[in-house]
Order: sequence, then C-alpha cells, then structure tokens
Amino acid sequence: MNTINAKSKADKNTGFGTNANNYGGRFVNKNGTANVEKQGMHFLHRISWYHTMIDMQGWKFILIILSFYVAINFVFASVYYGIGIEHLNGISTTDNEWVKFGQAYFFSAQTFTTVGYGHISPSGFLASALSAAEALIGLLSFAIATGLFFGRFSKPTAFLKFSHNAVIAPYGEITGLMIRTTPFKNTNFTDAEAKITLGMSVEENGRRTNKFYALELELDKINALTLSWTLVHPITEDSPLYKFTAADFKTTNGEILVFIKTFDDMFSNTVAARTSYTFDEVIYGAQFEPMYTRSADNSRTILNLDKLNVYNNVDL
Repeated sequence: MNTINAKSKADKNTGFGTNANNYGGRFVNKNGTANVEKQGMHFLHRISWYHTMIDMQGWKFILIILSFYVAINFVFASVYYGIGIEHLNGISTTDNEWVKFGQAYFFSAQTFTTVGYGHISPSGFLASALSAAEALIGLLSFAIATGLFFGRFSKPTAFLKFSHNAVIAPYGEITGLMIRTTPFKNTNFTDAEAKITLGMSVEENGRRTNKFYALELELDKINALTLSWTLVHPITEDSPLYKFTAADFKTTNGEILVFIKTFDDMFSNTVAARTSYTFDEVIYGAQFEPMYTRSADNSRTILNLDKLNVYNNVDL
C-alpha cells in the first residue's frame, strides 16, 4: 500500500519528527524506552548515574555495589600496606606478605563500615589520617547506597505486561486491531487510560516522510484494571488501517505505539507503561484466547498470566 487512508488525519504532536530518512529502526523499544542513541557530548554529560542505577537490573545493581565495596577496600588496604604494616597495631607477626595484606584488607573493611572491632588499630599520623578519611568515605558511600536501595524499592512502577504481538481480529461485522495488557503483581490499578498511535513511513510529494495517526479505541478509559484489558481499535472507513491486508503489514514500514497510565493504590501515584509493535509483530487473522475463568468452587476468578500471548488463527 503506497498511500494512507485519505479520511484519516495525521497527528503532528508526537515528538518523533517527520523526516523518515533521518530516523533509523523502530520509534519505541518493546520495553517502552525511546530507540534513540545520543551523541555529540561527553559520555559523562549524557548519562544520569542515578537513573542508571535505579533502572538497571537487580543483579547488576548488587554486583556493582559488591564490586565497589571490594575494590575500594582493596585500594585502602594497598595504601595501608604502602605506608607500612607496622603502623597497624595488632597485626600478627608473620613473614607471609599475603597474610599481612589480608589483615590490612580486613582492617580496611572494618574501618570503611565503621564496625571497628578493635583487634587492629592505626598508629602514627599517616595511618590514623587515612583511617579517618576512610571512615568518612564509608559513611558517605553507605548513605548513597541506602538512598539507591530505597529509590529502587519506592520507584513508582507500572507492573503491566503487554502481549508480544498485536492481532487483527474479527470485531462485529468489521475487523479491529487488538493489543492485550494485564497487571502481573498484587497491585490495584484504577482510572486506567490508554492511547495508541500509528506511525508510518509514507511517500508524500516524492519523498519519504513519517506520519502519525491517533487510533480511536473502543474504550480508552476504564475504572479499574484488575484483569486483562484488550485495547481495540475498530478498523472503520475512517481508520488509517482501512483496507490493509496481510501483505500490506508485511511490506509497509509502520509501528504501533502504545501508552497506558493508571493510578496505583500501593504507590499512591500515577504510573505509566509504554511499548510498541512493528508491523511484522502484527498477526493478521488471529484472536486472543480468554485469560481468566472461574475457579473450581466458583468462588474466585482465576487470571492465567501465562495466556497473555496466546491467540488462535481465524479467517477474516
């Protein structure tokens, strides 16, 4: 398909630009982050270490904290060793230099954490000044680490998962674009609101340009998001996807951007989630299987999270 539905109106307020030749790849990654690499400024000026530490995976965060702890104690132990191990009272007398260094390392760990068992103590100005500086650095380091731990646990996060694929499914006497999302943790979401934007690279006046279209939804607001929510865009005569075929989705460069915001009772704050679907992630002629059913004793509703991405092929 070389042209878009003439009845659909483009949206110029998306912030993704209009020059298709200057844009590479998808607009938004599957995890909701913008697919943009920033250059032209020093790396240290382009990155927020706080945001990086808050958003990184848990195992990476713990690994960095442990690595910093081991490394900084190794540095201080080396300085103690360089000043002279004899300035640390309580060091056991031995000719094994590794044992001496190990004792200096554990003295550094005790000083850094301000534990101070008292088995080893500094003597002399240099060793005492170094241990005092290390204790201060330790206090500041643990204060920063505590703040990061609290920030990671208290960060308002939309615990929502999206289906891996969008589908073109039967919708009454027509078809509809459908995307499914569901909460996956013990959270209470209220006042959920969704918005879907279609981005396409189309030819206009002999040049390729990015066009964006707001897709009207069957329901764009719901009072409570406790089960799965299937976002449905009816493909009417006014839809930019009108008369799109399976071949069009395979040959057209397009992306569907999804944005959801909702109020989380646990955080007492509004949270947001984003994702996107390129046209090759749209299944033409499919419908989602229901995710929830009643329990065996008919007393509860069972939400099967493993069925989020399950669909059946259908004829359109």
